Amino acid sequence: MDSLETLKELSSQMSFEADGEPRLTSPAPACFSPKENSHAFTHPAQLPNGQKIVLLKTLLSSACERDCFYCPFRAGRDFRRATFKPDEFAGLFSKMNRGGMAEGVFLSSGLAGGGVRTQDKLLDTAELLRKKYQFRGYLHLKIMPGAEKDQVYRAMQLADRVSVNLEAPSTERLAKLAPHKIFFEELLRSLKWVEEIRRTVPAYKFWNGRYPSTVTQFVAGGSDESDLELLSITHWLNKNVRLKRAYFSAFHPIRDTPLENKPAVDPMREHRLYQASFLLRDYGFDIEDLPFTNDSNLPLHTDPKQAWAEMNLLHQPLELNKAEKRDLIKIPGIGIKGAEAILYARRNKKIRDLSSLKKLGIIAERAAPYVLLDGRKAATQLNMF
Repeated sequence: MDSLETLKELSSQMSFEADGEPRLTSPAPACFSPKENSHAFTHPAQLPNGQKIVLLKTLLSSACERDCFYCPFRAGRDFRRATFKPDEFAGLFSKMNRGGMAEGVFLSSGLAGGGVRTQDKLLDTAELLRKKYQFRGYLHLKIMPGAEKDQVYRAMQLADRVSVNLEAPSTERLAKLAPHKIFFEELLRSLKWVEEIRRTVPAYKFWNGRYPSTVTQFVAGGSDESDLELLSITHWLNKNVRLKRAYFSAFHPIRDTPLENKPAVDPMREHRLYQASFLLRDYGFDIEDLPFTNDSNLPLHTDPKQAWAEMNLLHQPLELNKAEKRDLIKIPGIGIKGAEAILYARRNKKIRDLSSLKKLGIIAERAAPYVLLDGRKAATQLNMF
């Protein structure tokens, strides 16, 4: 098998999600994103700074000793395995990079010979890319279950982003997905190490003089967990380890795995989890603000910001000319930039109609039921459009 054939084998089950917010990619649960029959190994992607790149997302090896119940690479599953040696992969990617086929790389691996040994191979590959091949582009490294603290530190020195995928929100839930993974000692501890290192080591010692960002991913619905459980741990991670973001992958059954007969999760659940996680991360919402149903899940029929507004603002609309930024961004149709535009515009004059609001980039029709414009209900002014 030549290098390109190996790459095709290793990338065939790596895939991207689309949740509606521009982002780089969806890091996989421990080593993959659970969709089959995808053969492209480079993808258009968008960095957090808005830059668009072509990203290669692949494994170093699909050989794995773990038996995670949902994973296509689980030990014992009958399929063709493939493995790159560090220099083989680094050389191949360097050629692709120079040829304009790939500008960045997301690199993970199946677990073979333990987490420490597998992490060493990922680090060797990253070292070769940075030093031998002088690659200065975007690099996202997976931190393997059971990696040591020194390995986490070295990954942070080489990568723009590192990820440790929790997969489930707790020890009990993880046991339903990956019975031989240890939630605290193998997974959560590494995320804590990343934050500890960021707090104690100056930024100049890391790649390009910046700390790498950190992300995780959950398999939504894979362990029968609730949205409240997923978002509670996400909120904790945002506050305590400065998680850049959580990714949610709606459970999708894989044939020839113990969960092959488990129904797939409605993709809308994944979408609502993303929306709620952004409210927690960027919009000042607390867990208590989110509109959970009696079963501790988010309603699928409406987005959580809209549901919150219907409960809290419909009968007590906010005066747009007096509300503070933290309140403005909770109004449907108004984002962070829109709130800033409102604050700037009302320095000069009051906002009195929806047409003025629309000129500021606000989705005025969505905001109208929840705001007052100079003391008047905005909804009565919809005929101005």
